[in-house]
Amino acid sequence: METFNLEGHPFVELCDLLKHQGWADSGGQAKQLIAEGLVEVDGQVDTRKRGKIRAEQVVNFNGMKVVVKP
Repeated sequence: METFNLEGHPFVELCDLLKHQGWADSGGQAKQLIAEGLVEVDGQVDTRKRGKIRAEQVVNFNGMKVVVKP
């Protein structure tokens, strides 16, 4: 499982996290993947494109996982 560091920020938007992880090439592609129900947050499908992902949440996409750290 990979980690993503918030570096002092309170959250990261879900679409931005997908881009940072390299799971999407662009913001538009990230939003489409999310809208199609292909992304899970804490084991539940999440279709909020700009959903706020906070510390200790786990995001899954296409068999890959990342845990968000403060």
